[in-house]
Amino acid sequence: MAKRKNKSKGKAKRRVKHWTSKYNESRDLDQHNVPQTYSQTGVKLREDSAADAAYDPEDCFRGMVAGVFRRGVFVRPDGSDEMRFCGIAKTFRPPEEFGHTSAIAVGDFVIVARPDEQYSSGQLELDRNRSEGVILSREARSSVLSRPAPRSEKRNDEYASAPALEKVIAANMDTLLIVAAVAQPTMRRELVERFLIAAERGGLQPILAVNKIDLGEPPAEWIEDWTARGVHIVLMSAATGEGTAELLAQLEGHRAVLAGASGVGKSTFVNAVIPNADAATREVRGKDDRGRHTTSQSRLYDVPGDGLLVDTPGIRELGVNIPLEQVGWYFPEFEPFAQQCKFRNCTHIHEPNCQVQAAVEAGELPAHRFESYLRLRQTLEGKSF
Repeated sequence: MAKRKNKSKGKAKRRVKHWTSKYNESRDLDQHNVPQTYSQTGVKLREDSAADAAYDPEDCFRGMVAGVFRRGVFVRPDGSDEMRFCGIAKTFRPPEEFGHTSAIAVGDFVIVARPDEQYSSGQLELDRNRSEGVILSREARSSVLSRPAPRSEKRNDEYASAPALEKVIAANMDTLLIVAAVAQPTMRRELVERFLIAAERGGLQPILAVNKIDLGEPPAEWIEDWTARGVHIVLMSAATGEGTAELLAQLEGHRAVLAGASGVGKSTFVNAVIPNADAATREVRGKDDRGRHTTSQSRLYDVPGDGLLVDTPGIRELGVNIPLEQVGWYFPEFEPFAQQCKFRNCTHIHEPNCQVQAAVEAGELPAHRFESYLRLRQTLEGKSF
């Protein structure tokens, strides 16, 4: 019996040949219609361009990270109001002492290599791959405002030397400015408590700005409690201007992170406290017009007296959805004693032979820190104080 010839192979080859011809024709046509081809980022690095080596201002510049996105990082050069969209060098490694935190975060000071001149011209709207510099290294952090990294995030940072154990929200800040409202919306004590504990964990000085006092008065018991614990409180009204001068004086010479629930009037508050805030506001967003970063943006406000106020969306993660099993992370000084507790899952509240409670009674742990621990657990469990 004669074998049947497979005619489909010949047709398939003809279709491929026809498609290839059409593709090449359209490709040649596109090259004639588009005057510029895409370029890629290029920088010239010296052999001694290590993280701890002195950098040449002609080849590099120093700046502060203003926004971190999947496609790159926004950097504000020292002494400039402009934002530069930068990539990260494959040789970048964070300092060893911070190997278990996010490699890059808002507030980090970094050294950026300038691109070569041959890559600095072109049509930005056509070139979505080009950046305005490459981050070579970052300086050691003086402070970090962070939270525990969820399990799904611990291996997402390709530039970290080890899986990140904490998610850094802001670095090198010295103040956490918490904005709450007397009404519209009603002040939530548990939310303020979470911000205060996060500030203490990160070594930041908290300032509580109670806004909208023109609509009512804050609970006196709460104010007395926070004041007794050393929290500086400013009663103010962004609408009338009352208390804004006092708060502005507190922010002078400091780098502060803005925190607060949605609806407390942070935008109105910033415009009332910082002169010409509308002109000084710099919105960090994606370089293209596809809206990738329209919901994830950071803003920087220059405060008179060499101060800085940072509003980053990551701060919202501090005040919501803290699992009970992560409460101990905010109290690292408990760990040596917690390992000696009788029960492995000891909550340090009612269990017998709890070494954390024993350390508090013996004065080895600060009593106010243990009170903060209990207060945080109570708010997460929905209990009253």
